[in-house]
Amino acid sequence: MSSPSPEPSRILIADDNPTNVELLEAYLADMPCEIAVAVDGLDTMQKVASFQPDLVLLDVMMPKLSGFEVCRKIKENPATRKIMVLMVTALNEPGDVERAVAVGCDDFLSKPIHKVELLKRVENMLKLRHVSDELERLRRYIDGMEESAGPPDEFTSSA
Repeated sequence: MSSPSPEPSRILIADDNPTNVELLEAYLADMPCEIAVAVDGLDTMQKVASFQPDLVLLDVMMPKLSGFEVCRKIKENPATRKIMVLMVTALNEPGDVERAVAVGCDDFLSKPIHKVELLKRVENMLKLRHVSDELERLRRYIDGMEESAGPPDEFTSSA
């Protein structure tokens, strides 16, 4: 059974500062991924629904909904909770990190962003997302096989 060639990963950059968006897009330019951009918290939630990203690079301080609120909404929704969220922010106090973790953030990166660190974290988070997806597919496949096999035969299953 061969698996289909994987689709490119989808990354949503959510930041209200155009300079930050341009920098992140430039850093990610050589990665095999599709990129979408959201400019505020509400736009981010709409893009999460329509673009269905694997990973969101999420600024904390955005208009309409903060990054904390967006992350909480993503992680509370069964349809989106598996999306990886990397908070990218100028906030770097221990309380900010604790709050990010409390709302379900998967990782936290403080500005100024270092290209190598960003790329390695993005790469690792996307690998984790795809491995988790593959494990879920295998679990469903095994469950389906067990269901189609029926109950175990009591004479052949006892040794």
